[in-house]
Amino acid sequence: MAWYGRLVGNKDELHPQQPIDIAASIHGPVLGLYGGQDQGIPVATVEQMQKALSEASGNKAAQASTFKVYPDAGHAFFADYRPSYKAEAAADGWTRLLDWLKKNGVA
Repeated sequence: MAWYGRLVGNKDELHPQQPIDIAASIHGPVLGLYGGQDQGIPVATVEQMQKALSEASGNKAAQASTFKVYPDAGHAFFADYRPSYKAEAAADGWTRLLDWLKKNGVA
């Protein structure tokens, strides 16, 4: 589950891999919730990750991943204590999260 987490980026000592680098080896479905206006996580990288997961050869769990981009939301749209909070996107994201957890036997 990723609430607006970076998917692609530079590698360094603290970040030897990025999520895109391990997409093929992820053993479960991913739910990604992103803001279309997020300046730090371009929508193109969300699409890149979604494609990598859907093409994960023989990995049906990764292929079942779901991504939602909220066009009018920016980074931290779920943080109700920040100016970036978007109530409608946050409510929809929360509902999607609960449904995803139930569907995947977590809740």
